[in-house]
Amino acid sequence: MIYLCDMNDRPIILVTNDDGIISPGIRALAEVASQFGEVVVVAPDSPQSGMGHAITLDKPLRVIKVDAIEGVDAWQCNGTPVDCVKLAIDKILHRKPDLCLSGINHGSNSSINIIYSGTMSAAMEAAIDGIQAVGFSLLDYHFDADFTGAKKYATQIIEQILKHPLPSGALLNVNIPKLPVEEIKGIKIARQAIAKWVEEFDERLDPRGNSYYWLTGKFVNFDHGEDTDEYALANGYVSVVPVQFDLTNHQVIRHINENWDLNG
Repeated sequence: MIYLCDMNDRPIILVTNDDGIISPGIRALAEVASQFGEVVVVAPDSPQSGMGHAITLDKPLRVIKVDAIEGVDAWQCNGTPVDCVKLAIDKILHRKPDLCLSGINHGSNSSINIIYSGTMSAAMEAAIDGIQAVGFSLLDYHFDADFTGAKKYATQIIEQILKHPLPSGALLNVNIPKLPVEEIKGIKIARQAIAKWVEEFDERLDPRGNSYYWLTGKFVNFDHGEDTDEYALANGYVSVVPVQFDLTNHQVIRHINENWDLNG
């Protein structure tokens, strides 16, 4: 399957998400992206939140062209968000896209949420393949969320990343507060806050008396720094965190080399 189109030298922009092809968030992002280039949407056919960087190995993958977003060629896939990016690059687009945009997610992907996020993993998969990438999330879980503010700031960020590309291997995690657009104070470049989910499993019994479990918990921020994404969002700013897929802890390499005796 090859995607053929007269691109007129405009940037090719791949748009994906983890909420599924019918999500209002992906329509909002495709609308914004269309100002800057030729947009192709490849997204899951059903919600894939919390899938992280999962890929499909145990079943066939299928992509079907759908009339889901007005004025945009769109494809739905029965795989994960990362599957969507891989298939788009290998089978749908005639060349690598210039930019991959993921979202706009319904709900936060700030702080530790990036680890679990299908939204950010899709963007990260693009970055692994050398493509400029941004994940967008709005701190509103409702299906009918107001994306006015998110679209405004997505427009600004897309414009800047196309003018001034990120270094290779970098991508952006963008979160937008749930506020009326006129109440958002602007953009803060931030670091990822140190936080986690404090979780437990609610145990229940099925009609046959067998146990099953629902994951529950609450998000706890341990970080009181004023340079974090959580601080920015709590104070009415859009948070932009540059992230990378290189998980090497370079400080610990130095610590081990300086302190461990590995030659005894």
